[in-house]
Amino acid sequence: MNFYRLIHLALALFLSIFAGWSQNNQQDTAEQREKQLLESIDKETARLRNLLDLEYWQEFYVDSTLTHDLHARMDELLQMQQAKVENTDLYQTISDKWMEQIDRSYKSFFTEEQWNKYWKAGGQRAQKERDKRKEKAAKASEKKK
Repeated sequence: MNFYRLIHLALALFLSIFAGWSQNNQQDTAEQREKQLLESIDKETARLRNLLDLEYWQEFYVDSTLTHDLHARMDELLQMQQAKVENTDLYQTISDKWMEQIDRSYKSFFTEEQWNKYWKAGGQRAQKERDKRKEKAAKASEKKK
């Protein structure tokens, strides 16, 4: 009987240690994700500042737009992940939706010259890729009907 108590005690200790480690690991991962997101926002803001010769207020808007929209995208993707959604197309659709929102925001405060430069430097290519994915999804939807 003493042996079984010892096993139960050891098992309980192991489970509590594992639960604590798992919780700490998840917190570290969330902190790391946040740090990586903020670093990518800083890099993209600097890239656009140099590429488009942004005014100070435009740089602020780029940073604000990216901070808001990329956090919103991350939150929406995490909700899908927590709901255990396995359809990768849905994740891509969410990302595309937020990237289109970012482009609409940029277009509202970039000058025409800056927008054209941004568009030629990759914005147009990214939009074409999003359009192809939309078209593919629409065709797949039609086939199901």
